Amino acid sequence: ITVPLNVVFGIVVALGLVRGRFPGKSIVQAIVDLPFAVSPVIVGVALIMLWGTDGWFGGVENLGFRVVFGLPGMVLATVFVTLPFIVREVEPVLREIGTEQEQAAATLGANRWQIFRRITLPSIRWGLSYGIVLTVARALGEFGAVIMVASGFAGGGQTLTLLVHSRYLDDNNVYGAYSAATLLMIVSVIVLVIMTLLQKKQEVTK
Repeated sequence: ITVPLNVVFGIVVALGLVRGRFPGKSIVQAIVDLPFAVSPVIVGVALIMLWGTDGWFGGVENLGFRVVFGLPGMVLATVFVTLPFIVREVEPVLREIGTEQEQAAATLGANRWQIFRRITLPSIRWGLSYGIVLTVARALGEFGAVIMVASGFAGGGQTLTLLVHSRYLDDNNVYGAYSAATLLMIVSVIVLVIMTLLQKKQEVTK
């Protein structure tokens, strides 16, 4: 859930920061970088203050919609901590390619969607791919923010990192914890290999 949301958000924000002119641009830049400066635990606490039973928007639970200690809260926490990766990978690529090809396509009669699909998206594909891999890696390994808002139960309230934590400390299942941790390590190695290959592709393209 997190990755598709961040792909859409990241591309839109990167295009806005590079191509757009609007008041508050520096504020948007600061918000994008905020997850680098704020502890994930603080993010979890903030979500509880907003969406918890006594929070500002806690009334949604009366409608049967649970955010905190459920899947929506976990998604919100993970989306926030992975916010900058796609934006910061796509933004420099957009600056580098410029707008000449897009302007030429517009002159020939292409609409905005055609320009994006046939010119902009192919041009940013390696930066976008690298950002997606970073987002996946960060989402898989997130612990601090998620543990604050997750129920801890399998079936929508537990991530792999939380499973390692619960098996090792709560269930006293050392072998189960090591098995889950090994799986997480294997996934991390795969992500690292993909990142290296994408980086080489970017260098070859340049």
